[in-house]
Amino acid sequence: MSIHKFEVLLKVVELGSLTKAAEALGFTQSGVSHIIHSLETEFGFPLLLRDRSGVRLTVNGEQVVQPITEIMNWNEQLKQTITSIHGLESGTIRIGTFTSVSVHWLPGMIKYFQQEYPNIHFKLVEGDYQEIEDWISNGQIDCGFITIPSQASFEVIPLKKDRMLAIVPLDHPLSHLDRFPLERIATESFIMPREGSDYDVRRLLSRFAIIPDIKFSVGDDYAIIAMVENSLGISILPELVLQGRDHNVKMLELEYPSYRSLGLAVHSLKKASPATKRFLEYIRTSHS
Repeated sequence: MSIHKFEVLLKVVELGSLTKAAEALGFTQSGVSHIIHSLETEFGFPLLLRDRSGVRLTVNGEQVVQPITEIMNWNEQLKQTITSIHGLESGTIRIGTFTSVSVHWLPGMIKYFQQEYPNIHFKLVEGDYQEIEDWISNGQIDCGFITIPSQASFEVIPLKKDRMLAIVPLDHPLSHLDRFPLERIATESFIMPREGSDYDVRRLLSRFAIIPDIKFSVGDDYAIIAMVENSLGISILPELVLQGRDHNVKMLELEYPSYRSLGLAVHSLKKASPATKRFLEYIRTSHS
């Protein structure tokens, strides 16, 4: 069995399309089909189901993808260890992140890190808190930004306390206040981040025993802001999401200041690849 074939299979699964995988890898579609067929012959069972919407794993395919992913992770770690022994620093780090970190924070981290380690490359994968934790757990990414405490047991580098702010329409009756009274959340139309992105808000509401009147559940932070701009409700978001843009909303400090705690998590620092260890050490020292 070939590492090369495993790479092709995982790319097809990631993109859900033989054609897109072929384009990403620089192959022809027939070449990718041949590789998948070769793997299926070696395994003795079909790996993919093909229909009009693309391709998806068979039941047997789902069972083998996780060990294949682990094999690819160990192969990458082996390559990085060998180059490290030769005094080189190279490799690819897969980082799970969310929009506010990707826009306002991560580019600067990578810029200064690559000035010292130009041969270490990055693959950024965006998701919500739950998705990032799942990706760390199953080895799809090397490390990821999470909110602390996490739902799983990871090794975490604490990075930043990010203030939570209420946002209301500009013409809202409470927009003139300096601080937003939390009890009003129970009587206002509330726009809640979708499940998986809502940990921080739900922790805050639970802390003060507030039951919000949820009118909408929305997955995108900037969609939440747009809905508040159009007077569809109020919401609470982290300051990092709100900074750096002109929004037609009023941002208010909360009556009782609250924060989300951000950190960079890895499943096991001991088992992390050399490039990932180098990046985590850089983050740890630059934010200590």
